[in-house]
Amino acid sequence: MGKSSSASAAGSKKRKSKSGALTLGEVKTLGEELLSSRAHLNHAPTLLALLSPSAPLDLALEALISLQSFFVPLLPSIPSASADVAGVDADPELVFRSWLRKRFDELVAALVELALSPRSDEAIRDLALDALMDFVKSGKDGRFQSAIYHKFLHNLIHATDSIDPLLELLGPKYFKYADVCYFTYTSLDKIASSVGNKSTGSEKSGLHSGDDGSEDRSTIYVRNIYNTLAHIPTLDLQESKFDMWSTVGLSSKGKKNSSEDCSATYINKKLKSKFSKAWISFLKLPLPLDVYKEGLRDFLTRSYDIGGVISVMALSGLFILMTQHGLEYPKFYDKLYALLTPAVFMAKHRGVFLQLLDACLKSSYLPAYLAAAFTKRLSRLTLSVPPAGAIIIIALIHNLLRRHPSINFLVHWENGANDSEPSNESSQRKKVGADPFNNEECDPTKSGAMRSSLWEIDTLRHHYSPAVSRFVASLKNDLTVRAKTTEMRITDFSSGSYATVFRDEVRRRIKQVPLAFYRTTPICLFQESDFPGWSFRDQLKNKSETSVEGNGISTVYTSDSSPAKKLRLET
Repeated sequence: MGKSSSASAAGSKKRKSKSGALTLGEVKTLGEELLSSRAHLNHAPTLLALLSPSAPLDLALEALISLQSFFVPLLPSIPSASADVAGVDADPELVFRSWLRKRFDELVAALVELALSPRSDEAIRDLALDALMDFVKSGKDGRFQSAIYHKFLHNLIHATDSIDPLLELLGPKYFKYADVCYFTYTSLDKIASSVGNKSTGSEKSGLHSGDDGSEDRSTIYVRNIYNTLAHIPTLDLQESKFDMWSTVGLSSKGKKNSSEDCSATYINKKLKSKFSKAWISFLKLPLPLDVYKEGLRDFLTRSYDIGGVISVMALSGLFILMTQHGLEYPKFYDKLYALLTPAVFMAKHRGVFLQLLDACLKSSYLPAYLAAAFTKRLSRLTLSVPPAGAIIIIALIHNLLRRHPSINFLVHWENGANDSEPSNESSQRKKVGADPFNNEECDPTKSGAMRSSLWEIDTLRHHYSPAVSRFVASLKNDLTVRAKTTEMRITDFSSGSYATVFRDEVRRRIKQVPLAFYRTTPICLFQESDFPGWSFRDQLKNKSETSVEGNGISTVYTSDSSPAKKLRLET
């Protein structure tokens, strides 16, 4: 064993001294000879010695390309683990494969070092990452080589230098594939559990600020885990087909995927499971204070981007971070605008959402176009929401018009009043019955609200619910005179429903009770004057009738020769 080790060390020294004098042409020749015949296998260790961050860039790039071309075709035949093969009677093929395994492990280790080292040039780092990911998908039968990928991620998380440059390469290129995300979550779950088990008792006790600059290795590992998770984009789990990096997909074992295992439903289920396990394992770790805050912000913003009820629930946390802790979220109002749908007014948490909506639109610094877009969007919603929803929308619009006098033109806008060019008066004037507002547009700047009006509010004066038609009268006041008006408390209306509207209407004391008064006894349910073109007459029963038709008019006679009273349509 000692003799073999001494020979190996001597060979390594010889390679190092030789590599220092190699030229680019000689490295190319070594690569070509290695790819041409097994007789030149000893060129592989010489080329491996060039894969170092300190080696000349052109030589390292040429050596990496040659070694990648050499190992990719042989990868399916390389044994999964290196085994010591000795003896005179050993099978030469087994000896060759064992030698390949050891050299391949050295290559993977060198590629990981090149990818992670801060001394590596950007070109060699990019090529090393591509070579690693090429090996990951080149397993037997096209299976994902999870062992190689796990080794890479393990070194990534345990790196003490910044991993941001590598993550910037890894994210856009490879995290868009479902199987890469799946095995990333799987490895991070294992690594996070391992880091948690190795943490000391004091490290597990609470949050760490890290302000003193003395961070232990466990804290660095936690930051690296979080940064990696944060760079994985949110996949659209509603897709019917997912892009895969490897041929087989999520399978990394000997078993082949069935058609059921390749279905979008199966992939969706597996991704959700691994995603949850990875994040739960991470959240169990002793998080530094800044990572805790960043993780909370990331979680809330991603939840807010999902839409629907989840966004409504995330809005409260985001609002607190923005108003009390200075969080900047540029697309906040665009997302809030997109949440205004009829479904929100029937959701379980609609009360909290509507109160937060009113608070988010309270600032006097809100641009006029945004205030107008939200006001118009709410106005359009009154046509499709329940009566309780229409009442709270009226309260919200009342507050918006009072806070932002610059949008009061929406209440009354005459045709041609705002035309800037008299010569184009006919083209600029709004068409009667045409609304330039686009309710389907999710971008408030493109909605056309500034050229519209609140005509929907006028229709509420004839709403079928008396509570709505009475309450809309509050918008008749001049809301620009703030001294004579007060804001409405949204909390007083946010819990409304059909039951509350009906209960309030039943309890309401009516001063004047309408009575049914008829000068003559009515003989039919409707009068002919109520429906022009129709006539309503009673049909006598138990009498023989004869129908005579002529000129499109049907006349019915009874046996006593008097016209019978019958409902008929005159044409």
